[in-house]
Amino acid sequence: MDDNRLESMMSILLRTGVLLAAAVVFAGGALYIAQHHAQPVSYRTFVAGATDTRTLSGIAASAGHLQGEGLIQLGLVLLIATPVARVAFAVVGFALESDRLYAFVSLIVLAILIFSLLHAT
Repeated sequence: MDDNRLESMMSILLRTGVLLAAAVVFAGGALYIAQHHAQPVSYRTFVAGATDTRTLSGIAASAGHLQGEGLIQLGLVLLIATPVARVAFAVVGFALESDRLYAFVSLIVLAILIFSLLHAT
């Protein structure tokens, strides 16, 4: 694998991830509007969704039940996962190219990303 091919594959990964995330968010938004179009809006108090969408399993369950909020959140999770997948792909690509320095640096960046995602408050 050469540098041009690795760069091309990474750009395809990023483009696909962003387009997929945008499509899921758009579908979720359209579904949310279709499900809640007649609901009156009150801006005095904040009311969270009926489902527990604070965890990945809650988001997946909500999206699995075709709830608009869950699909929107799933799209945002996909958008966040796209650059993480790019860094993971870079680790593998640089390792296949036998470029130890860039593979090591990418591995450190991936570890920091995963740590920050798992320990976010």
